[in-house]
Amino acid sequence: MEPVTPMEPKLSTRIPFGEEWIGQVKWDGVRVLTYCDGTTVRLFNRRRHERTRQYPELTGIKSYCTATSVILDGEVIALGSDGKPSFHRVMKRDGISRLERVKQLQRTIPVIYMIFDVLYFNGDWIKERPLRDRMEILAQIIIPDGQRQTVTSHSDGTALFTAVKQQNMEGIVMKRLDSPYILGTKKDYWLKIKNYHDLVAVIGGFTMSGSRANSLLLGLYDDKGCLHYVGRAGTGKLSQEDWLHLTERLRQLQIPAQPFIKGLKERPSVYWVKPWLTVKVQHLGWTEGYFLRQPSIQGVVDIPPQECRLEWKESGLEGCIY
Repeated sequence: MEPVTPMEPKLSTRIPFGEEWIGQVKWDGVRVLTYCDGTTVRLFNRRRHERTRQYPELTGIKSYCTATSVILDGEVIALGSDGKPSFHRVMKRDGISRLERVKQLQRTIPVIYMIFDVLYFNGDWIKERPLRDRMEILAQIIIPDGQRQTVTSHSDGTALFTAVKQQNMEGIVMKRLDSPYILGTKKDYWLKIKNYHDLVAVIGGFTMSGSRANSLLLGLYDDKGCLHYVGRAGTGKLSQEDWLHLTERLRQLQIPAQPFIKGLKERPSVYWVKPWLTVKVQHLGWTEGYFLRQPSIQGVVDIPPQECRLEWKESGLEGCIY
């Protein structure tokens, strides 16, 4: 089976209502599709990068799925000390570079696979069938356990979003029950409504405190491929060990001139780097000067820099000329 690019929800600020809509919690984790052709099981993320070795506990598909061949879609999450999904913790599993440590991390950072769709079932593609049919099939073939579960659906999206806000979780996804699964697209059949803002930004520079980096200068690309500075972040989920490891990587990428199109004031304490590394950042919106409000680093991610784009309408930058 060749990996496919999954369907994704469109961002919305409106919660639709009606019998044709259901709501699901938007789990803050890593999108993973499971492919089983009857003999082998492989896992791929939404970018079609293989993750089979990162999550070996999910490859024993016969223990939780009765289908002979199948493609499942879901989110891999890891819980924090507060019992809520922790993006920082799951990235320690997903971004592991020394695969010999996987067994150890299986014990210290267990994951849960939250399954919400099925694209292929017993030799047939079913992505053209409506969501309600795919959900029925999913309910019939998945045997939930502590590490593999099906995502619960709710008829009242507003009540679900209120509950998510009370728990300070990421948000919800509203889906039409008659929606097909359209590969590689964002369609308004699925709408994501976020409780807080997040994005993936490019690291263009850093500052130091002693022997390690202590803040990152962040940027996003416009449609012309120009990198715009959007703020600096030094708080968040990175541990001291994470900062030391990141510092080593950043030092290898140092360059003499800044990569941002709009020049920042040169400071001796700032070190510029090739814009190759990316981080997930949580924030509270945009300032009038078009910088991120209170950005907080959630983790280093495996997303190409050129995919870190300015969302003009969301940021208020539409029509802004630098």
